[in-house]
Amino acid sequence: MEVTALRIRLLISVLFLLCAFNQKAYSVFLRVDPNRLQFFEYEPVTFHCEGVKGQVLSCRTTSRQASKHVSCYIKNIFLEDSGEYWCEAEGGERSNSVNITVTDHSVILESPALPVMEGEAVTLSCGNKTASFILQTDFYKNGHLISSSSTGEMTLHSVSKSDEGLYKCSISGVGESPESWLTVRETLKAVPPETCPSSDDAFLILRTVLPLVMMAPLLLLLGLLHCGRL
Repeated sequence: MEVTALRIRLLISVLFLLCAFNQKAYSVFLRVDPNRLQFFEYEPVTFHCEGVKGQVLSCRTTSRQASKHVSCYIKNIFLEDSGEYWCEAEGGERSNSVNITVTDHSVILESPALPVMEGEAVTLSCGNKTASFILQTDFYKNGHLISSSSTGEMTLHSVSKSDEGLYKCSISGVGESPESWLTVRETLKAVPPETCPSSDDAFLILRTVLPLVMMAPLLLLLGLLHCGRL
């Protein structure tokens, strides 16, 4: 009986550790303001690390704060600032990463910096550095023309995994943007903290299931002994 009780306690501990891991997996989060992957050279960009006290890596100006929001503000972003950004908690926990492209050309693709969820509507815009008026704009996915627009925008309605790929845009007489990858995430139901069972609920569940699990090897052994006698 003491061994059984010990096993039940161990299984309860594992259950609560899994719940804690599920909650911790989303505690550090990086977002970009403005929310896009491409920037003209000398534009201002802010990286926000949310969830825990930490710092933004690969950043020339890091602001440390005592609160749970840490920001990195770059007043003038340069070509050499292109690359992968993430933030890291003091305990070593790493956030999602964002791959930024900085260009000295006249056209950028304005696409979401973070993954979009399946079923959402996503609007891609073509930014023109040299003119404020809208010209004929073409949008490409994986090198193939998929849409032409007179508004400078293209909307993907109810995106799915098939919409993932490298996107770019081209403005007639001005130029084309670099390519950026659009990531689409499947809709997953994360386990909220309140769904983690209490210690009493977990004990009742395991007290019911564990005896059945422990009886299985015994029944198998009895069956083998019975077959041996026959």
